[in-house]
Amino acid sequence: MNGILKIDQTDRKIIEILQSNGKITNAKLSEKIGLSPAPTLERVKKLEQNGLIESYHAQVDMDKIGVGVKTFVKVSLKGINKTNIETFLDKIKEIDEVIECHHTTGSGDFMLKVVAKDINAYQKVMLDKVSEIEVVDSLQSMVILSTLKNSKVIPFPH
Repeated sequence: MNGILKIDQTDRKIIEILQSNGKITNAKLSEKIGLSPAPTLERVKKLEQNGLIESYHAQVDMDKIGVGVKTFVKVSLKGINKTNIETFLDKIKEIDEVIECHHTTGSGDFMLKVVAKDINAYQKVMLDKVSEIEVVDSLQSMVILSTLKNSKVIPFPH
């Protein structure tokens, strides 16, 4: 569904709560928003059906699973045209270590977030996978030293 959906204050509150705690029970959610469980569940299902709530995820502590290197990589393509962009996107989707890919303006064409076990694994991803995409012209890596804010809560515009 395209366009901005009109939602009321109750739906906003539901979304805000679910963004902070996707595991909340329907009973607890209904208590927090002041509705009974049945209408609360109906509202959540409607928000999901309308595509406003896309999915639910577990936020994983990367350090605890052995992901020691996190980077942003600015990618410039050899030419900006539909074919090159589609080629790049098709190939980048196949690289599991690329956890985000954003089409951007400015000095680069795409910004990637890449994670790896260590610097050697990162180098292998960049040399054997990303730089081997035939439409890639240049890469500029920025290693993330520490993350000071990593919110998954999307603020509502006023």
